[in-house]
Amino acid sequence: MFSGIIEAMGTVKSLSAHGTNLTLILESTLGPSLHIDQSLAHNGVCLTVEEVHGLEHRVTAIEETLIKTNLRSLEVGNTVNLERCLTLGSLLDGHLVQGHIDTVGRVEGIEDRQGSHLITIAYPTQFAHLLIEKGSITVNGISLTAFGVDNGHFKVAIVPYTWQHTNLPELSKGAGVNLEFDVIGKYVARLQGLGHGLVQPWVL
Repeated sequence: MFSGIIEAMGTVKSLSAHGTNLTLILESTLGPSLHIDQSLAHNGVCLTVEEVHGLEHRVTAIEETLIKTNLRSLEVGNTVNLERCLTLGSLLDGHLVQGHIDTVGRVEGIEDRQGSHLITIAYPTQFAHLLIEKGSITVNGISLTAFGVDNGHFKVAIVPYTWQHTNLPELSKGAGVNLEFDVIGKYVARLQGLGHGLVQPWVL
């Protein structure tokens, strides 16, 4: 579980295919604090740390992950947003994030508002019921607030600190971004879809 607050940016040092999997080696300031078997979010994708050497760590993305995320588009030299998993007692500065990407959205526009940046993102309409005005959305692993929401687009406003400490400045029109919708909204939508009300107690 994560919070969507980016801790560091990692630089892709190498990419290698192994069957349908993709192995990545990244360099970041988090390297010395990582350990094998640790969960680490990469652009919002939860991956398991397999090896650590100094500032570098290795992870593998399987075919299902590559199909549903923008990791398949990474190139050597690209930067990736990194966040370590939460621990009990951690401050929840963003919102509850699973690290399970739902879909890839497309950047439709980026506006410099002279103090903030406004990004418009298009997303598949089958997910429209999971996004609400002023609701939480994770974009490339970043916890943000959606507004201007309709059945295929939403906007997010980026404050200077987030702009300076994530890979958002590298985005351009048409770029793919990983989207994870609010997990609480997913469960509510699921229950409504099944027609369930409150859970009934066992009848003895």
